[in-house]
Amino acid sequence: MTDARDRPYATGARTAGTRQPPPDMGAPDGAPPQPGGPASAPAPPGNGAADQSAELARMEDRYKRALADLDNYRKRSARELQAGVEQSREALLRDWLEAVDSVERALQMSHSTPGADGLRALLEQMEAILARQGVRRIGAAGEQFDPERHEAIEARVTNEASDRTILEAVRSGWAIGDRVLRPALVIVARRPESAAG
Repeated sequence: MTDARDRPYATGARTAGTRQPPPDMGAPDGAPPQPGGPASAPAPPGNGAADQSAELARMEDRYKRALADLDNYRKRSARELQAGVEQSREALLRDWLEAVDSVERALQMSHSTPGADGLRALLEQMEAILARQGVRRIGAAGEQFDPERHEAIEARVTNEASDRTILEAVRSGWAIGDRVLRPALVIVARRPESAAG
Protein backbone atom coordinates (compact mmCIF):
# COMPACT_ATOMS: atom_id res chain seq x y z
CA MET A 1 0.00 0.00 0.00
CA THR A 2 1.39 3.39 -1.02
CA ASP A 3 1.78 5.96 1.77
CA ALA A 4 0.22 9.33 1.26
CA ARG A 5 3.59 10.89 1.84
CA ASP A 6 4.77 9.26 -1.41
CA ARG A 7 2.10 11.41 -3.30
CA PRO A 8 2.60 14.96 -2.12
CA TYR A 9 0.86 16.40 -5.17
CA ALA A 10 -2.39 14.74 -4.19
CA THR A 11 -2.22 16.04 -0.70
CA GLY A 12 -1.37 19.57 -1.91
CA ALA A 13 -4.24 19.62 -4.40
CA ARG A 14 -6.66 18.40 -1.78
CA THR A 15 -5.41 20.94 0.69
CA ALA A 16 -5.63 23.87 -1.81
CA GLY A 17 -9.11 22.90 -2.84
CA THR A 18 -10.38 23.12 0.70
CA ARG A 19 -8.72 26.43 1.57
CA GLN A 20 -11.27 29.24 2.24
CA PRO A 21 -10.66 32.99 2.66
CA PRO A 22 -11.21 34.52 6.07
CA PRO A 23 -14.87 35.40 6.71
CA ASP A 24 -14.18 39.12 7.05
CA MET A 25 -12.19 39.51 3.85
CA GLY A 26 -13.77 41.98 1.42
CA ALA A 27 -13.73 42.02 -2.35
CA PRO A 28 -10.36 42.74 -3.96
CA ASP A 29 -9.59 46.26 -5.09
CA GLY A 30 -11.34 47.10 -8.37
CA ALA A 31 -13.79 44.19 -8.18
CA PRO A 32 -17.53 45.00 -8.40
CA PRO A 33 -19.40 45.03 -5.14
CA GLN A 34 -21.18 41.80 -4.33
CA PRO A 35 -24.89 41.76 -3.60
CA GLY A 36 -25.54 42.16 0.05
CA GLY A 37 -22.13 43.73 0.61
CA PRO A 38 -21.44 47.09 2.23
CA ALA A 39 -21.46 48.98 -1.15
CA SER A 40 -25.05 47.95 -1.99
CA ALA A 41 -26.79 49.83 0.78
CA PRO A 42 -30.36 50.91 -0.25
CA ALA A 43 -30.75 54.47 -1.62
CA PRO A 44 -32.68 56.90 0.52
CA PRO A 45 -36.35 56.97 -0.46
CA GLY A 46 -37.38 59.90 -2.78
CA ASN A 47 -40.46 62.12 -2.54
CA GLY A 48 -42.54 60.15 -5.08
CA ALA A 49 -45.88 61.88 -4.36
CA ALA A 50 -44.44 65.35 -4.98
CA ASP A 51 -42.78 64.23 -8.23
CA GLN A 52 -46.03 62.72 -9.47
CA SER A 53 -47.95 65.89 -8.61
CA ALA A 54 -45.44 68.05 -10.49
CA GLU A 55 -45.59 65.79 -13.54
CA LEU A 56 -49.39 65.79 -13.45
CA ALA A 57 -49.41 69.61 -13.30
CA ARG A 58 -47.08 69.78 -16.32
CA MET A 59 -49.26 67.40 -18.29
CA GLU A 60 -52.39 69.35 -17.40
CA ASP A 61 -50.73 72.60 -18.51
CA ARG A 62 -49.73 71.06 -21.85
CA TYR A 63 -53.27 69.73 -22.29
CA LYS A 64 -54.81 73.15 -21.68
CA ARG A 65 -52.39 74.79 -24.11
CA ALA A 66 -53.20 72.21 -26.75
CA LEU A 67 -56.94 72.82 -26.29
CA ALA A 68 -56.44 76.59 -26.61
CA ASP A 69 -54.37 76.15 -29.80
CA LEU A 70 -57.02 73.86 -31.26
CA ASP A 71 -59.80 76.34 -30.45
CA ASN A 72 -57.84 79.20 -32.04
CA TYR A 73 -57.22 77.08 -35.13
CA ARG A 74 -60.91 76.26 -35.47
CA LYS A 75 -61.92 79.91 -35.16
CA ARG A 76 -59.29 81.03 -37.67
CA SER A 77 -60.31 78.31 -40.13
CA ALA A 78 -63.97 79.32 -39.78
CA ARG A 79 -63.12 82.97 -40.45
CA GLU A 80 -61.02 82.09 -43.48
CA LEU A 81 -63.75 79.82 -44.84
CA GLN A 82 -66.40 82.50 -44.37
CA ALA A 83 -64.19 85.10 -46.05
CA GLY A 84 -63.68 82.77 -49.01
CA VAL A 85 -67.41 82.18 -49.34
CA GLU A 86 -68.12 85.93 -49.24
CA GLN A 87 -65.48 86.66 -51.87
CA SER A 88 -66.89 84.02 -54.21
CA ARG A 89 -70.41 85.31 -53.67
CA GLU A 90 -69.43 88.92 -54.35
CA ALA A 91 -67.54 87.93 -57.51
CA LEU A 92 -70.66 86.15 -58.78
CA LEU A 93 -72.84 89.18 -57.98
CA ARG A 94 -70.48 91.51 -59.85
CA ASP A 95 -70.82 89.31 -62.92
CA TRP A 96 -74.61 89.50 -62.52
CA LEU A 97 -74.40 93.30 -62.41
CA GLU A 98 -72.84 93.33 -65.87
CA ALA A 99 -75.91 91.52 -67.19
CA VAL A 100 -78.12 94.11 -65.47
CA ASP A 101 -76.14 96.90 -67.16
CA SER A 102 -76.66 95.27 -70.55
CA VAL A 103 -80.42 95.04 -70.05
CA GLU A 104 -80.58 98.67 -68.90
CA ARG A 105 -78.67 99.88 -71.96
CA ALA A 106 -80.91 97.85 -74.25
CA LEU A 107 -83.97 99.35 -72.56
CA GLN A 108 -82.66 102.90 -72.97
CA MET A 109 -82.13 102.35 -76.69
CA SER A 110 -85.50 100.70 -77.28
CA HIS A 111 -87.78 102.13 -74.62
CA SER A 112 -90.55 102.80 -77.17
CA THR A 113 -90.27 99.60 -79.17
CA PRO A 114 -92.58 96.57 -78.83
CA GLY A 115 -89.88 94.63 -76.98
CA ALA A 116 -89.42 97.28 -74.30
CA ASP A 117 -92.06 95.80 -72.04
CA GLY A 118 -90.26 92.47 -72.07
CA LEU A 119 -86.95 94.15 -71.22
CA ARG A 120 -88.55 96.04 -68.35
CA ALA A 121 -90.02 92.82 -66.97
CA LEU A 122 -86.63 91.13 -67.28
CA LEU A 123 -84.89 94.03 -65.52
CA GLU A 124 -87.41 93.97 -62.68
CA GLN A 125 -86.86 90.24 -62.21
CA MET A 126 -83.08 90.67 -62.12
CA GLU A 127 -83.34 93.47 -59.58
CA ALA A 128 -85.64 91.32 -57.45
CA ILE A 129 -83.01 88.56 -57.44
CA LEU A 130 -80.37 91.06 -56.33
CA ALA A 131 -82.66 92.37 -53.60
CA ARG A 132 -83.12 88.85 -52.23
CA GLN A 133 -79.34 88.66 -51.93
CA GLY A 134 -79.27 91.93 -49.98
CA VAL A 135 -77.91 93.96 -52.89
CA ARG A 136 -79.19 97.52 -53.41
CA ARG A 137 -78.48 100.44 -55.73
CA ILE A 138 -76.37 103.40 -54.61
CA GLY A 139 -75.54 106.69 -56.29
CA ALA A 140 -78.92 108.18 -57.08
CA ALA A 141 -79.30 111.82 -58.06
CA GLY A 142 -79.61 114.12 -55.05
CA GLU A 143 -77.27 112.11 -52.80
CA GLN A 144 -74.22 113.75 -51.31
CA PHE A 145 -71.03 112.67 -53.01
CA ASP A 146 -69.07 110.06 -51.03
CA PRO A 147 -65.71 108.98 -52.49
CA GLU A 148 -66.09 105.62 -50.77
CA ARG A 149 -69.31 104.89 -52.67
CA HIS A 150 -69.19 107.11 -55.73
CA GLU A 151 -66.71 107.78 -58.53
CA ALA A 152 -67.00 111.26 -60.05
CA ILE A 153 -66.46 111.37 -63.79
CA GLU A 154 -67.47 115.03 -64.17
CA ALA A 155 -67.86 118.11 -61.99
CA ARG A 156 -70.56 120.39 -63.37
CA VAL A 157 -70.78 124.00 -62.25
CA THR A 158 -74.34 124.91 -61.33
CA ASN A 159 -76.39 127.03 -58.93
CA GLU A 160 -79.29 124.59 -58.99
CA ALA A 161 -77.83 122.08 -56.53
CA SER A 162 -75.70 122.11 -53.43
CA ASP A 163 -71.97 121.75 -53.81
CA ARG A 164 -70.79 118.11 -54.16
CA THR A 165 -74.32 116.82 -54.77
CA ILE A 166 -74.84 114.09 -57.34
CA LEU A 167 -76.61 115.47 -60.38
CA GLU A 168 -76.74 112.29 -62.42
CA ALA A 169 -75.75 108.64 -62.07
CA VAL A 170 -74.18 107.56 -65.35
CA ARG A 171 -73.89 104.02 -64.06
CA SER A 172 -75.57 102.75 -60.93
CA GLY A 173 -73.50 101.59 -58.02
CA TRP A 174 -74.36 98.58 -55.91
CA ALA A 175 -73.71 97.63 -52.31
CA ILE A 176 -74.34 94.61 -50.14
CA GLY A 177 -74.68 95.48 -46.49
CA ASP A 178 -71.97 98.00 -45.69
CA ARG A 179 -69.65 96.79 -48.47
CA VAL A 180 -69.59 98.42 -51.88
CA LEU A 181 -69.73 95.90 -54.69
CA ARG A 182 -69.27 98.55 -57.33
CA PRO A 183 -69.07 102.35 -56.97
CA ALA A 184 -71.49 104.50 -58.92
CA LEU A 185 -70.20 106.62 -61.80
CA VAL A 186 -71.68 110.06 -61.18
CA ILE A 187 -71.70 113.70 -62.25
CA VAL A 188 -71.20 116.00 -59.27
CA ALA A 189 -72.43 119.57 -58.83
CA ARG A 190 -69.91 122.33 -58.12
CA ARG A 191 -70.88 125.83 -57.13
CA PRO A 192 -69.47 128.77 -59.08
CA GLU A 193 -66.32 130.26 -57.58
CA SER A 194 -68.07 133.45 -56.45
CA ALA A 195 -70.85 131.50 -54.78
CA ALA A 196 -68.43 129.04 -53.22
CA GLY A 197 -66.37 131.89 -51.75
